[in-house]
Amino acid sequence: MMHSLLLGSLIDLGGTGHYIHWGFIQLSVANLVVIIAMIVVFALAIIIPFPRHGGKDK
Repeated sequence: MMHSLLLGSLIDLGGTGHYIHWGFIQLSVANLVVIIAMIVVFALAIIIPFPRHGGKDK
């Protein structure tokens, strides 16, 4: 119980959000961070090779 209280107090979610404006596009900083993280994970999934069975290249 105490661990979740300490972890929850690291980020204040009670305030107003911060937004980025690009012309008619408006994104919250939190959504932008999630989008960037998804792109990084997708790129890593493409770059990192899958393990092969048997250990021999065919």
